[in-house]
Amino acid sequence: MFRMALALAVLLGLVVTPQASAAALVEVTNFGPNPSNLRMHVYRPDRVAARPGILLAPHYCTGSGPEMHRNTEFATLADQYGFVVIYPSVTRAEKCFDVSSPQALRRDAGSDPVGLISMVRWSLRQYRGNPARVYVTGISSGAMMTNVMVANYPDVFNAGAAFAGVPDGCFATNNGSSWNTECANGLVLKTPQQWGDIARSAFPGYTGKRPRMQLWHGTADDVLRYPNLGEEIDQWTNVHRLSTTPTSTDQPQPNWTRRRYSDKVESYSLQDVGHNLMASGMALRAIQFFGLDRG
Repeated sequence: MFRMALALAVLLGLVVTPQASAAALVEVTNFGPNPSNLRMHVYRPDRVAARPGILLAPHYCTGSGPEMHRNTEFATLADQYGFVVIYPSVTRAEKCFDVSSPQALRRDAGSDPVGLISMVRWSLRQYRGNPARVYVTGISSGAMMTNVMVANYPDVFNAGAAFAGVPDGCFATNNGSSWNTECANGLVLKTPQQWGDIARSAFPGYTGKRPRMQLWHGTADDVLRYPNLGEEIDQWTNVHRLSTTPTSTDQPQPNWTRRRYSDKVESYSLQDVGHNLMASGMALRAIQFFGLDRG
C-alpha cells in the first residue's frame, strides 16, 4: 500500500492548471446518506449551462477532492463548457476508495458508493442538472471506483472514463482488507462472460441502458499492472454484448493506441507509460467522449 501511495503522490503537480474564473470550490455537507463519512466539494462554474451535465471525479489514493480539483483540468473544462464537477474525498487513513468490500460492490449496500450517489443526486437537484448527462471519471483508486459506480448505478451514469483502473469486482476481498495484490498485479483473469456477470450482479434484475466506457492504461504501469486493461475491455464489451475484437484501431498521437468497440467502449493503450499516466489533454478526451463539450 505504501508503494502505491508513494507512486500516486508523484501525480501531484503533473497537470496544474490555474483557475482564471471567480468560481470557487465549495464544500457541501448534509447531502444525503453517507455511511463512510465522505466529504463533498463542488465546482460550479460562473457560467453554467441550462440543465447542466454533472461530473463525479473521485481522486487517486493519498489524494483528496480539492487536490483532484487543483491537479487536473476538469474545472477549467467546466468553465469552458458549463458543467458541474463533484470532487469527493475519502476520510479514512489510507485515502483510497472502497472498491473491495461486499457492501461497496452491490447497489445501495453501503460504504463509499452510497455517499457518492448521494452527492450526484444532491447536485442534480441543487443545480437542476440533466439526469441524462451524468458522468464519472477518476484516476487509479478513482478509476477503480469509476468502474464500480457504473456497475452499481447504470441507470444514473451515462458514461465513465477510467484512468489506470481495474475491472469492477477485481479488487473484491472478504477478509476486511482494502488491497488485493493478485488483482493489482494483473493476475485475476476471467472470461468476458464472467466479468460481465460480475458487473451485472451489482444491480440484479436491471435490464436498461448501460453506460459507455472509456479506458486508459500505460503498458509500464507497476502499481495496477497493464493486463487489467484487457480485463476491463472484456468486462464492458460483454456488458454491452459486443465482441472483444475492436471495430476500429488508430493512433491519435505517437505511442497511443486507441481501440473502439462500436460506439460503446474505447480503450487507450499508452506505450511505456507508467501508473501516473494522466497528462495535459487527456481530461479533454474524456469530456469529448462524454459529449460534455457539446450543448
